[in-house]
Amino acid sequence: MAEAERAVQQDLSPPDDGGAEKLVTTGPPVAEAGGILTVDLTAIEANWRALGHRTMPAECAAVIKADGYGCGIEQVAVTLAQAGCKTFFVADLAEAKRVRKVAPEPAIYVLNTLVPWTAASYADIHARPVIGSMVELAEWDAFCATNGWRGGAALHVDTGMNRLGISVSDAAALAPRIRSENHGITLLMSHLACAEQPEHPLNARQIGAFREVRMFFRGIPSSLANSSGIFLGATAHCDVVRPGVALYGVNPTPGQNNPMRSVIELQAHIVQVRSVPRGETVGYDAAWTAKRTTRIAVAAVGYADGYLRAASASDKTPGADAIVAGKRCPLAGRVSMDLLAIDVTDLPDNTVRRGDLATLIGGEMTVDAVAGAAGTIGYEVLTGLGRRYHRVYRGA
Repeated sequence: MAEAERAVQQDLSPPDDGGAEKLVTTGPPVAEAGGILTVDLTAIEANWRALGHRTMPAECAAVIKADGYGCGIEQVAVTLAQAGCKTFFVADLAEAKRVRKVAPEPAIYVLNTLVPWTAASYADIHARPVIGSMVELAEWDAFCATNGWRGGAALHVDTGMNRLGISVSDAAALAPRIRSENHGITLLMSHLACAEQPEHPLNARQIGAFREVRMFFRGIPSSLANSSGIFLGATAHCDVVRPGVALYGVNPTPGQNNPMRSVIELQAHIVQVRSVPRGETVGYDAAWTAKRTTRIAVAAVGYADGYLRAASASDKTPGADAIVAGKRCPLAGRVSMDLLAIDVTDLPDNTVRRGDLATLIGGEMTVDAVAGAAGTIGYEVLTGLGRRYHRVYRGA
């Protein structure tokens, strides 16, 4: 058995003796899973603290939607709540309910607008809708008035994304309501469209437009900056920043050194090592041809596990790499539903054996590196992580 797998199979919940690392596992047993996904909760907390330090005195909230960007919404919520995070953002009510079960104190904002006939569900779990239209606002006001609910809501103003949110002119028209004692607006927010491109002119336009809206709503906390928006500077920070993907180790400053700690490692079980003669093809569509006698390691992870098919290799384009026996090795052929192939020819004979582990994400193969090889973004890599993995939570 490979040394890496022996380590994983050890007791993963040692007694807390003050020095032992805390580990919790979920999912199928390690021997029954095609891969092992390790999530470093300590790194998520460290990333949150680093972003909070950078944006002081603004409050640092946390976006934990999409199952905590694939890392586990309950585990992330508990970790950050214990670290002192006071505000979470999720996508929908189902996520809000999951978070509320494990984190009773923080405010929870639901980003995907007020769905019709769901107002009572917000009250049930003390969550707050992010209001994105005048129709939603009217429905929410009617519920609050009928039921005497004073739980609060965010008002989303569209400053240039053109996706969700009321117009700047509608926001200005609504501003007089804050003179009412029970106006119900606990947060004013907008969303940046191009924060990952610091020089994009839309950033300055949105920051300026939101500054004007904030003047109408003096005294109401405001929020604009996402992960990359934090790095646009203090003019984007407002009162609350809401980092998402940066918490999970994706680089919020593309083209520059990543200021965040890595959070996940994905390893796949090698289920077979085989020789492929020169001129033979590997995988679906016969897209990859062996240019020499080639040793192929077949690993039990595929696109059904969230490892992107777009990371495949062909004769025309290289794909992603994996790390096998400490060395980077290229993929060979298409990533299929449950399997992928790795070219391990350049490793010494007998280095790779059935039962070993190949690292698909980790070390040099960062989330951003895999995303780049697949022609996508780190968000998609993270949020696609499947539930078939044996999961190991460090720092739980």
